This record gives sequence, C-alpha cells and structure tokens, in this order.
Amino acid sequence: MALSNNITAILNFVALMCSVPIIASGIWLASKPDNECIHWLRWPLIFIGIAFLLVAFIGFVGAYWKKEGLLGVYLVCMAILIVLLLVLIVLAFIVTRSNGAYSVPGVGFREYRLEGYSSWLRDHVTGSNNWGKIRACLEDTQTCPKLAQKYVSAADFFAAHLSPIESGCCKPPIVCGFQFSNPINWNGPSNAAAAADCAIWNNDPSQLCYNCDSCKAGLLGNLRHEWRKVNIILIITVVVLIWVYLIACSAYKNAQTEELFRRYKQGWA
Repeated sequence: MALSNNITAILNFVALMCSVPIIASGIWLASKPDNECIHWLRWPLIFIGIAFLLVAFIGFVGAYWKKEGLLGVYLVCMAILIVLLLVLIVLAFIVTRSNGAYSVPGVGFREYRLEGYSSWLRDHVTGSNNWGKIRACLEDTQTCPKLAQKYVSAADFFAAHLSPIESGCCKPPIVCGFQFSNPINWNGPSNAAAAADCAIWNNDPSQLCYNCDSCKAGLLGNLRHEWRKVNIILIITVVVLIWVYLIACSAYKNAQTEELFRRYKQGWA
C-alpha cells in the first residue's frame, strides 16, 4: 500500500498546484474594473480555487501519513468540486456565447448592442435593480476621464482600439452624428432618431452615456471577453484535475484491494 499512497500523494500535490491557476484567474477577474462593480461575479472562482487547495492538501496529508479516512473525504470532496467547476465552465460558455459587438466603418474600435447578449446576462447584470449601483461604480473608476488625457486629436481617437466599456460608456454611438471635440465631449446636433442612446448622451462628465444601452452592452462585452479568456484556463485545469482524480481513485482502490488481500492471507496463515 505504500507505493499506492506515494502515487496518491504525488497526484494530490499536482491537484494542489492546479488550484493556483484557478485562484489566479479569480484574482485577475476580481481586479478588473467591470468586475469591481459587479460584486457577486468577483469571488466565486476564488472561493472554488481555495476549496480545491484545501481539499488537495487534505488528500496529500492523508496519502503521505496513510490516513485512509482523509483520503476518502478527499475523493468525495474533489468529485463535488470538479462537478462545480464543470458547471461554472458550461454556464460561463453558454452565457458568453452571444456577442453584441459590431464593426463601425472608418474607426478602429467596435460598438455594442445590448440585444446581442444573452437574456440571462442582461437580466442579472444590467437589470433596473442593479444598474444604478453599477453605473455609479463605473463613474468612480475614472475610465472615461482618462480617455481625454490619452487621445487629443480626432484621428488618434477614431483609430484607437477602445475597450467595450470605453466605447459604450464614454462616447455617444457614432450613428448619432455628434462632432468630436474630445473623447468625452461631443458637439453639434444629433440624429436622435438613429438610436435611443442619442438623446441620452450628455457632455456632463458625471452623465456621459452611463445610462445608455450601449454602456450596458459595453460592460457585458468586457465581461464576455474576460470570462472567455478565463474559460480556456479553466478547461485545461479541469482536464488535468479529472485525469489526476481518476488515477487517484484507481490508486486508492488498488490500495484497498491489496490491504484486503493481505489480511485475507494473514487469516489463512
């Protein structure tokens, strides 16, 4: 049984290391300005990563010191966590599959339609019950005022690769027909009939397009971009974890069989 325990200990050390990219991905997501404004999206991945870390440590201790009870707890808990991680990956893939981004001729950035994103994201992130707090938080991040310092000329601004939030919240939609003064100040009569957001745009730095559907769509565009990056890391990690778990189960089962066979032989001796 010693060999099987050593194998299980090594596998649990690998599982312990797999918790690092999960926690790191969660910290990266939590540090993004948009996720700072959506509190319930910031922490689930970090909590799951910490749970994997603790469970893998329990399995390592149980294997190294031959504590079969701890190994049993480890196998059950690890199975539950793998299922939770798979559910999170599938959910993230489904709700970020739709894309509301569209190209605008003659500019380097894209603009965003709220209708292009999944109804689940629209309801849970940009619904009327949540948007007031999110809007205030986005304003506090100072994302838009920084654009005025970064881009001085119209040529530089229209050639820029703006983030979804910068494109959706800091300027009016191009179709509105406003004239560029600076990235957060646009003059001239607008084509109000082109889009509902055209009448909502305001040069007041505390207003801008924070109440526009394009701003809500930009926030969802940012979330989609970030979660799809993280999903790649999570898929690779969960494949390794499943492989480790199956080998650990096999090693644990073989160890139990060897122990039963040893006791059986002793009973006949």
